[in-house]
Amino acid sequence: MLTTLTEENYLKAIYHISQSSKAGVSTNAIAKKVDAKASSVTDMLKKLADKDLITYIKYKGVNLTERGRLTAIDIVRKHRLWEVFLVDKLNFSWDEVHDVAEQLEHIKSQKLINELDAFLDFPTHDPHGDPIPDKHGQIQRTEKIILSKAMVGMTYTCVGVIDSSSNFLKYLDKHQIGLGTEIQVVDKEDFDQSMTFIIHDKTMVMSKPITSNIYVKKL
Repeated sequence: MLTTLTEENYLKAIYHISQSSKAGVSTNAIAKKVDAKASSVTDMLKKLADKDLITYIKYKGVNLTERGRLTAIDIVRKHRLWEVFLVDKLNFSWDEVHDVAEQLEHIKSQKLINELDAFLDFPTHDPHGDPIPDKHGQIQRTEKIILSKAMVGMTYTCVGVIDSSSNFLKYLDKHQIGLGTEIQVVDKEDFDQSMTFIIHDKTMVMSKPITSNIYVKKL
């Protein structure tokens, strides 16, 4: 079944929102994610339901059907593979790739995507640390926590980000923080939850909005 670019964007948005919610996805959450009016969202949800891509019960939210879930995962797979390609092969920085990958993710050719996957040697994570589904839709998860929940005195390594906006990634680049960077937790303030770290042998203080957007795992 062919899907339009807009339909694919909605399916991807519903998939991403559903990863952090066990209940049905609300229309308001979808509207915010895709930057659309509630009335436009309602119209699109009816179209997706007619194609058996979602189930939609008024006031109870939206859930992906199995067909919708597989379609969404395929879009996510393409997006993240293109991000790897842009960074590894075309020298894009990790703060430049999202918008370009947003365009490339709608290419329909499965042969192209499977060959791209093989060409990249079957990567499991994109440049932001997000897992890449394989061609069967399987995802390799990484044990991780948000940096704001890290324990004082422990050392961690950066494995991903929540905020993949250009501004946030440029902030991390400015302070030489990327995937694989070791972060030693020195102190945490009770007042504002800001934290002190040693990174690259330098002391650095980060606010909670920053530490709440970085994924780490314990060394």
